[in-house]
Amino acid sequence: MIQEIFPHRFDNHYMAGRDIAENDFVLYFNGNSLLLKDYGNVFEMPRKKDFSEITDKTEKTFLFTLDDTACFLIWDKPEANKPGFSYQDISFFRTMTQQETAWISIAGFHLMNWYSQNRFCGKCGAKTRHKSDERALVCPVCTTIVYPKISPAIIVAITCNDKILLARNSGFPGTWHSLIAGFVDVGETLEETVIREVKEEIGLDVKNIRYYKSQPWPLSGSMMIGFTAEADDTRPIVTDGKEITEAAWFSRGNLPEHPLNISIAGEMIEKFEKGEL
Repeated sequence: MIQEIFPHRFDNHYMAGRDIAENDFVLYFNGNSLLLKDYGNVFEMPRKKDFSEITDKTEKTFLFTLDDTACFLIWDKPEANKPGFSYQDISFFRTMTQQETAWISIAGFHLMNWYSQNRFCGKCGAKTRHKSDERALVCPVCTTIVYPKISPAIIVAITCNDKILLARNSGFPGTWHSLIAGFVDVGETLEETVIREVKEEIGLDVKNIRYYKSQPWPLSGSMMIGFTAEADDTRPIVTDGKEITEAAWFSRGNLPEHPLNISIAGEMIEKFEKGEL
């Protein structure tokens, strides 16, 4: 999966007061696009030394480290109208060969969105400040503390004998299919969410719910918690007609277009195809 970057090392421990060094990585987002060094079909994360305009006065935020190299979020727009730089939509991570760069790109995207959405206190409206000892924002007026938002969501591979149920979301391109997924609601257990989401989206009851593994998914600020479950393939599938437009049972060797194994959905589908799920 995308976060599995061994032998590279990702460390999200917040280092308060760390200064940016010449070789540190720089992440600058323009909306949903990230500024990268562009070598044609190969992209690299730029470093501080690539931008002479980045100084002590530049607004920046320490994010995490990759192989002991610090990664900083830059808020002041750097000079990028020179050869060798381009903005890439964040979806570039899906096809990037350097998985460690892809991973820190979307992890940085998650934190950029969180910082941007919490510049002001949601309780009293005052401008927030970064806590000095941990990754959190604090309101200097009402002392409200805000930590990075991570939304739990389930994703479930539903099988029956030698078949798997795959569904087409209304937002998917072409004939793309994937697993049933959804966010956990207030007061729900993860297992209750599995039961509710499957019933709401395709009208089936599931049983034998078992935990598979989890995956952070920064694009939606989620923690995807994977499950397997079983359902009766003789029961009618009734899609909700809104989020899910199609759903059907598929056998091995006859699967439609589906996610790559950089995602937990793709990994589970791939394991089913190999007879390992």
